[in-house]
Amino acid sequence: MAQEAIAVSHAEAAAQRRQRAARLRLAGRLTLHLILVIVAITFLVPTAWLVSSSLKASTEIFESPIHWIPSQPEWGNYVDAFTKEPMFLFARNSAIVVVAAVLGTLLTSTMVAYSFARLRWPGREFFFGLVVATMMLPDVVTLIPKFILFKQIGWVDTFLPLTVPYWFGGTAFYIFLMRQFFKTLPYELEEAARMDGATSLRILAQIMVPLSKPSLATVAVFAVFANYNDFLHPLIYLNHTNDWTLALGIRAFNDVYSAQWQLIFAAATAMLLPMVVLFFAAQRYFIEGIHLTGLAGR
Repeated sequence: MAQEAIAVSHAEAAAQRRQRAARLRLAGRLTLHLILVIVAITFLVPTAWLVSSSLKASTEIFESPIHWIPSQPEWGNYVDAFTKEPMFLFARNSAIVVVAAVLGTLLTSTMVAYSFARLRWPGREFFFGLVVATMMLPDVVTLIPKFILFKQIGWVDTFLPLTVPYWFGGTAFYIFLMRQFFKTLPYELEEAARMDGATSLRILAQIMVPLSKPSLATVAVFAVFANYNDFLHPLIYLNHTNDWTLALGIRAFNDVYSAQWQLIFAAATAMLLPMVVLFFAAQRYFIEGIHLTGLAGR
């Protein structure tokens, strides 16, 4: 009887420990979700204020305290934003720049990353380290030399400075992401293809690229966001209004003496929508690509 009582007490103690551990795990998950909700709300508040202000009259935007719901929604702000300035022309220019830059980024970053990940050549690791080291170099450091170069070859006031550089290696960050993904793919696939007489370009095009859709989607989303939202480079290289992109065109609602904030917010909200749609459309590939590119390769 004593042994049975001891066994029962041990079982009850174990059950209590499991219950305490389960409660602690539940409390940890609830705390984590609460923190994530607070962070999400923190990031969404400026966006909510942007959308709300796009529907307000100019006199209502900066009222204190903030009125989150407009007293009378001004839907005409969106009409005025697209009629007072050639926003559709700006959108076309943005589309040209983004498509050309993203295609160049995907093509050249993939080729360079494949070379660093799968091909063996002297100095490979040294040059890869050199490429990665360029990520520590601020873009503004090379801004003036690049402008002088593009001005001397006659590219200023064209889309060429905004697109052509991406056809010569993309950027170090995208090369790093693609290289990490390529290193996770089985080497047996490549070896079997080489035994069948496939060249490196054929292996890249017919084996590596089809298997790299998540990573390519990740790079594409990053590249679209970066080029679509870029303000500094169009400001430097594009002088004529007809060549402005959306990010630069919104500035047209500012003049020397005042700013039409309701139109700026309306145009910014309209500019935000395509990126939101793109993110949710590519969300599955994007998250999968971020996960896979973090895996350790050979």
